[in-house]
Amino acid sequence: MIKNTFISFQENKEESRGSVEFQVFSFTNKIRRLTSHLELHRKDYLSQRGLRKILGKRQRLLAYLSKKNRVRYKELINQLNIRELKTR
Repeated sequence: MIKNTFISFQENKEESRGSVEFQVFSFTNKIRRLTSHLELHRKDYLSQRGLRKILGKRQRLLAYLSKKNRVRYKELINQLNIRELKTR
């Protein structure tokens, strides 16, 4: 699933690897990989620190994107499935 999403995302944005969307996407892949690693190695504190740093970077990029362009932010959130949707 993640690999297929990466391929389709990469085809669409081949020349814009510095875009906010691509950076958030690559951070999300790293976060998922580190999370699965930490499920096996619970006491790997250096990886935990790296995960927290990447989470902070992604959080700052998402905050920037939500301020600049709310539509692109919502599309990215839905595509990557990283936020819980509020249902009322």
